[in-house]
Amino acid sequence: MTETLDILAFGAHPDDVEIGMAGTLAKYKEQGYKIGICDLTYAEMSSNGTVDIRQEEAKKASEILQLDVRVQLSLPDRGLYKTEEHIGEIVSVIRKYRPKIVFAPYFEDRHPDHGNCAQLVDEAVFSAGIKRVKVSSGAESHKVKNLYYYMINGMLQAQFYIDITSQIEKKQQALLAYNSQFEKSSDSVDTPLTNGYVEGVISRERAYGKQIGTMYAEGFFAKAPLEVNYDLLGGI
Repeated sequence: MTETLDILAFGAHPDDVEIGMAGTLAKYKEQGYKIGICDLTYAEMSSNGTVDIRQEEAKKASEILQLDVRVQLSLPDRGLYKTEEHIGEIVSVIRKYRPKIVFAPYFEDRHPDHGNCAQLVDEAVFSAGIKRVKVSSGAESHKVKNLYYYMINGMLQAQFYIDITSQIEKKQQALLAYNSQFEKSSDSVDTPLTNGYVEGVISRERAYGKQIGTMYAEGFFAKAPLEVNYDLLGGI
């Protein structure tokens, strides 16, 4: 029987989810929730590293975060377009693992693949819940409870934040697992990722932490309006 997940985060490339929300995944894993990542492409167009190296790095990061599932699709890097075939593959993953909550990259990002990934996941979450939408796997429909978006390269004012102070070291370790992407070597080329990128991500989470009075936080956006379940006068 396939293991169902509480949280399933999608990324265009291996390392996207770790950049945006590794701390949040680690936090909920520590609380006993089932968590997973689905990478849409092998990142075969990346300037540094190779597909095989990237897969080994993703495996190491998965072990650091103690993921319950990591799914690797083979959609084309730099070819993530809103087609029925691409949407159907993501629908199949959602229906197989039946997550309560799904995360995707936020639409606004310097890398087009990240925004295109958001659009594909958005479509797939909706289609996954429609009984008459059929996919090759034959899996039954599944309605995701909530869809949220994490930031990769952006540093926008988020709608809500999650405190990851206790998980910041684990996040940094997960990012550093992708040595081919974030560390310069004799045969690597300069990219935005090889020039202090990890340090920049950690600094961003520090700035987000200040927004909510903690040391570190990750910022998110919601697909649907958020309900505040909190006594607003409780502290007065």
